Amino acid sequence: MGTTVYERQPTDRDVIVASLAESSLKPFWLDDVTHVERPALAGDIEADLVIVGGGYTGLWTAVQAKERDPERSVVIVEARSVGWAASGRNGGFCEPSLTHGYENGASRWPDEMELLERLGTQNIDEIEQTVKRYNMDVNFERNGYLTVAVEPHQVAELEGEGVMDADAIQAKVKSPTYLAAQSDGGDTALVHPAKLAYELARVATELGVVIYEKSLVVGIGDGPVVRTAAGKVTAKKAVLATNAFPSLLRRNALMTVPVYDYSLVTEPLSPKQMKSIGWKGREGIADMGNQFHYYRLTPDNRILFGGYDAIYHAGGKIRKRYEDRAESYEKLAGHFFTTFPQLVGLKFTHRWGGVIDSCSRFCAFFGIARGGDVAYAAGFTGLGVGASRFAAAVMLDLLAGEETERTRLQMVKDRPLPFPPEPIAAIGVNMVRWSMNRADHNGGKRNLLLKALDKLGMGFDS
Repeated sequence: MGTTVYERQPTDRDVIVASLAESSLKPFWLDDVTHVERPALAGDIEADLVIVGGGYTGLWTAVQAKERDPERSVVIVEARSVGWAASGRNGGFCEPSLTHGYENGASRWPDEMELLERLGTQNIDEIEQTVKRYNMDVNFERNGYLTVAVEPHQVAELEGEGVMDADAIQAKVKSPTYLAAQSDGGDTALVHPAKLAYELARVATELGVVIYEKSLVVGIGDGPVVRTAAGKVTAKKAVLATNAFPSLLRRNALMTVPVYDYSLVTEPLSPKQMKSIGWKGREGIADMGNQFHYYRLTPDNRILFGGYDAIYHAGGKIRKRYEDRAESYEKLAGHFFTTFPQLVGLKFTHRWGGVIDSCSRFCAFFGIARGGDVAYAAGFTGLGVGASRFAAAVMLDLLAGEETERTRLQMVKDRPLPFPPEPIAAIGVNMVRWSMNRADHNGGKRNLLLKALDKLGMGFDS
């Protein structure tokens, strides 16, 4: 096999160790907000709509439910605290794509892509409008997105509008790894992810939504009735917004797998360091590998650098200990300084991991159960910052029994292929990870396993 740029231009081990030595194992974003304590559910209550999960999907559902019908009583039941999981520890990329990129969508729903692209851009427009309408402090920056080629074979894959050669991309962001790039034209926004969750919770509360924290839901019965150890909510309708955590519906037990993703954040860059990399447009950036990095500037000019390793642990469980993976952090640090060697000496202040709800089609799926009284959405596969709002609208349409532009989509009607049960899942996922890594080291050439999965419309991604 060949090598990647990160092996051809490696970072000294001493640089990696020194950069991580003083980092804290906690999400930077959650360290930057103040949590508002909310009570746990105690006793039995009733509501028009009960929502399980206090992340983006649940919060957007609550806000839109009250906007559609201010008189509707809405309750959120959250196992821990608002935004503590994926919603508070992601990269903050609010992308217009609802399908994990044009190619993935076009391979599945070619006749719908024009509409899906329009709905995706409309969704980001409406997020921006909501931020302005409620004066939400979420550091919303619609700076766009750069996809960078860091290997020769990737350059040939860039086509269409917004393509830049090496000189053009180097003029925007200075990295010796960049060979070419493509801009999305400025559609993608960047947000402070934890602030977005907290501000959605604030807005929901001001609209009359009641949020219960530290209230783990243990089951859902007909009614629907959502049960915790200390009480229950009997409602007319229910929404399940549980992300990577086990579904309350048996039909969805094998539809997603929890994949761990890892991130680093640097100390703030000095004016001299900022000048050395350019990046005046403050775009979000990702490279084009199967195993890819995503990175961005924070409001105070730190750099968040994450991705590449997408780790699935045998058994498919979610465990706190999985968040501390030295191998992944060291790999990210090494790749960071390969990307920006002019920043050697910079320290990382935060390192953390979090779980992604990956599904086999790489983008969210939707549905209703219990006679149309329960709606669900899951499987965002890393696109939940933007797509969760769209999912909330879909679920509310489905619960209302309305035929809309959204519910008519085949993308909404289709379900992805399930993952196999354990231990086959762990064997299969790790074979796919090995194959993806091999492709990155072999000029992007996909082996028979990846080609077979492509034909089946099934895969594994972060």
